[in-house]
Amino acid sequence: MTRVIVAGGGTVGLSTALFLAHHGVRALVVERADGPSAHPRATGLSFRTLEFLRQAGIADAVEAVAIRRTATLGKIYAPTLATADLPDTPPAVPNTPNLAASRHSPSVLRGTCPQDRLDSVLLTAARERGATVAYSTTLVSFEQDDTGVTAVLDGPDGRRTERADCLVAADGGRSEVRAALGIGTTGPGALGKPLLNILFRADLTPYTKGHHFANCTITTPESPGMLVTVDAEKDWIFHTELGDEPVDAFPPSRCAALIRAAVGVPDLAVEVLSVLPWRVRGLLADRFRAGRVFLAGDAAHAVPPLGAFGANTGMADAHNLAWKLAAVLDGAAGPALLDTYEAERRPVAALALDQALRRLEDPRLHWEQGPSAAAARAAAGVVNAPVVHLGYRYDSAAVLGARAELPSTEDVVLDGTPGSRLPHAWVSAEVSTLDLVGRRLTLLTGPGAGAPTGDFDFHVVEDEEWLRDTGIADGGAVLVRPDHFIAWRGRPDEAAGAVARVLAR
Repeated sequence: MTRVIVAGGGTVGLSTALFLAHHGVRALVVERADGPSAHPRATGLSFRTLEFLRQAGIADAVEAVAIRRTATLGKIYAPTLATADLPDTPPAVPNTPNLAASRHSPSVLRGTCPQDRLDSVLLTAARERGATVAYSTTLVSFEQDDTGVTAVLDGPDGRRTERADCLVAADGGRSEVRAALGIGTTGPGALGKPLLNILFRADLTPYTKGHHFANCTITTPESPGMLVTVDAEKDWIFHTELGDEPVDAFPPSRCAALIRAAVGVPDLAVEVLSVLPWRVRGLLADRFRAGRVFLAGDAAHAVPPLGAFGANTGMADAHNLAWKLAAVLDGAAGPALLDTYEAERRPVAALALDQALRRLEDPRLHWEQGPSAAAARAAAGVVNAPVVHLGYRYDSAAVLGARAELPSTEDVVLDGTPGSRLPHAWVSAEVSTLDLVGRRLTLLTGPGAGAPTGDFDFHVVEDEEWLRDTGIADGGAVLVRPDHFIAWRGRPDEAAGAVARVLAR
């Protein structure tokens, strides 16, 4: 029997299946499209997301398909790309990863990973670990009772019924599962005008002059929009307004003409690969759970793209939910543990949405750095992006002694406080403290504390600076959940009692 049905086979749906498989839970993913999307869509993976992939054992596979790029101009503006004021000499490419990031995380991606490439790795890994991914399959309806969920599916072989313990809705911002449950949303909804996302191939290196940038706002009246880097050489995306016209009013020839005008080269050789309509949306579901059904990703929160908070927040939903579902389904935890999914993830999603909306009002608050930018962010209530991605905190029944308030809105603070992500330190050449955390709760302490007994894994960390930073240098210990978050901090001989409370036994 399938333990979990996942509605939606995009990045969040595939992540859910993979993370469940990591914890030994079989999932069935149903996706109405006939295969993975070839459109890159999001390209930025946060350090926290990379930690999920590292834990799932696919970090190297993602690195292999990532686009190598370590020097970037960030966001630029120009009438056309050809007239952009770019230096003739590109900046030197550093040979080392971002040092600020490495202080906080063991995971650094040397470049970007467009969503289509990431999905190809997620799909392969999920299937290899036992998940079933069914394309051209629609979730027609579902019903839940005290023991499970019954779903009616329509696929290539006709209509069939599947029974599962739970259903995870990862079916996008217009989630049919959310609508069927009668769960409302708050937030501004649709923002701005409908847009056209044009994926194209063209050699733009003569106009980028060896520079890399995240995106370039084009201001020419002939074709205003935004050029977004995919590989910074031949594959690009151009976003422009769709207006009131239907998508089929933009055949490849018209799209190519818009791209030539945006680049500023009338005879540019352009191959249009894909065209998608889309619209910026901002919404937050009123609830993330209804009985045995859980909302994740855009079904729970649609976040405007500035800040790269959308897909990363969705994958964090999946990572948070997977270990809890596994613990409850395996009988290691009480059913009340599942209540902490909404209690923890909804405030984080609300923060991500709020921060994306604030950035829309003044994008410079996101891109610019330095003391003046920090002061401007503070005045506008904007939280620095690394804090949104990595520095958030949980407050729920699965955290004992939580302090949910952010110590800083500008700097990531990981100090061992319950509810925060475990601080990172290298315990050997390739092993981080995060790597010590397995599929069960894990107790970490310093040398000399003895080996306490209980239903948890146990490791000793000898790094004195890390012990001080984590607040356990005086013989204390931290109990860490499988999602790397600290559930409790105290004396090692008291850990066994903490485990029962965290797992809602």
